[in-house]
Amino acid sequence: QVQLVESGGGLVQPGGSLRLSCVRSGFTFSRYVASWYRQAPGKERELAAAITDADGITNYADSVKGRFTISRDNAKNTVYLQMNSLKPDDTAVYYCNYRRGATEYWGRGTQVTVSS
Repeated sequence: QVQLVESGGGLVQPGGSLRLSCVRSGFTFSRYVASWYRQAPGKERELAAAITDADGITNYADSVKGRFTISRDNAKNTVYLQMNSLKPDDTAVYYCNYRRGATEYWGRGTQVTVSS
């Protein structure tokens, strides 16, 4: 059974930083894409950042470029999202996603709130 468990969310002031982690288990395939999505209240879920398993190629939403960094540690079965210079607009539930072809898995999400 595949499980994705996110952690690291919380309340942070504008300009602050957080690092999200997503630990996977029950995963048996390679050549996947690991992503962080986010969903703010009243808005659709959107892609924040993605990274390929094989070669570590990354992709970012324009709104987070230069502030967020996605990385992976395959030995620890973990993908990270380092978030710096956080803004109130970054407030959302952040979800971990793994996808290979038509197969994908989601975590339950972790809340990030940016507020003074």
